Amino acid sequence: MPGYEWISLTTDYGLADGFVAACHGAIARLAPAVRVLDVTHLVPPGDIRRGAAVLAQTVGALPAAVHVAVVDPGVGTSRRGVALRCPDGLLVGPDNGLLPWAAQALGGIEGAVELTNPRWLAPRVSATFHGRDVFAPVAARLALGADPDEAGPAVDPAELVRLPEPVVAAGPGWLTAEVLSIDHFGNVQLAAPAAALTALGPRLRVQGLPAHQAVTFGDVPVGALVVFGDSAGQAAVAVNGGRADATLSLVKGQVLRITDAS
Repeated sequence: MPGYEWISLTTDYGLADGFVAACHGAIARLAPAVRVLDVTHLVPPGDIRRGAAVLAQTVGALPAAVHVAVVDPGVGTSRRGVALRCPDGLLVGPDNGLLPWAAQALGGIEGAVELTNPRWLAPRVSATFHGRDVFAPVAARLALGADPDEAGPAVDPAELVRLPEPVVAAGPGWLTAEVLSIDHFGNVQLAAPAAALTALGPRLRVQGLPAHQAVTFGDVPVGALVVFGDSAGQAAVAVNGGRADATLSLVKGQVLRITDAS
């Protein structure tokens, strides 16, 4: 099968240690000509849901690639390592809910395998560092054009671990949605799609506070709440020149309520 010129890496490894470099090295040893694109290594430790959201919202902007994601609090346990074949790329990582959202963004899962072939892995596999010893070597071989079916036995896509669907509900003049993520700027991304905002007017209340629906931050006064469709096509809330998470006292996983005040 054709290979890939790119491998992407998304992890919770941080930047203070050598974990990311070790994964780069494992890839370079096997596929030195393949380029590696780092999505982020600052996913909060063990936060599978955040990693899944970041990956799913990023893969569509990347070149065709083998996408490796490692947010893996169950490393070394009975959880499976898997590779997923999609129309627009391959995904490699733990079977803990991290990959299916990204697979949907890549056109859906056409096939899945469990990573059990020892010839595809490092000669010695650490119980606590599968990113280096399992996922990186597998990704390198896939990028070189190896058949995913040789990595291990087939897995029924319906049996893959999936994260619970986030809370989203709407009615006349109101929308409630789970906080899906909070970015570096304090902008609050909701699980509801941006299209859900079209049923609401320009004047809103968010958790009881006044807000405006607009296109971008600068459409409202400094310090004001703005509700908008973000770059990933999700409904979002921000404060022009401030942090919406602090203004609304929100954390990831809470359910936020928006009501029409027009």
